[in-house]
Formats: sequence, C-alpha cells, structure tokens
Amino acid sequence: MPQGRQICPSLTVQENLTVAARGPAGSGWSGWELRDAYSAFPRLEERQGQFAGSLSGGEQQMLAISRALMTSPRLLLLDEPSEGLARRLSQRSAGS
Repeated sequence: MPQGRQICPSLTVQENLTVAARGPAGSGWSGWELRDAYSAFPRLEERQGQFAGSLSGGEQQMLAISRALMTSPRLLLLDEPSEGLARRLSQRSAGS
C-alpha cells in the first residue's frame, strides 16, 4: 500500500470498501467483508454513508488501510501506516 491514501473521494466510505472487495483467487472464500473493516475501524462504520473526500486525514488513512485489506492480500506492505492516525489508535493497531 503506497504512502498516498489513494481513496476515491467522490465515493462513500462503504462504496470505497465495496469496490475494493475481492476474495483470494479460486479459494471460494470471500475474504474481508464490510463487517471486518468496521470491526477493525469502528469509526468507518459511523461514517459509512459519508463521502470519503470529506473525512479527516486519520479517517482517510483508516479507509485506505481497510481498502487494502478488502483485497484479501496474502501479504500487505505498508509505507507509513500510522500517518494521520491518532497516537492512541496507531499504538492499538501496532499491538502496543
């Protein structure tokens, strides 16, 4: 996942997540679902109908990470994953 957020600002949070969703090829498993993204980042569920371009920087970062996870990657490399996130949230995400 590149450092730039690369979300679609004219789509809602839910639309951004849905458009990125896909399961591993040939697995029969759908991979990450909306409920998984909302469980990881509850703030996104609160904002699911809001246009992504109107989110705060931290909320956009949560959305970008969730979008990447919705692709069901085998490996996810992040460049500056805590950029824009509140210190408390970035520590929780890192398991500190």
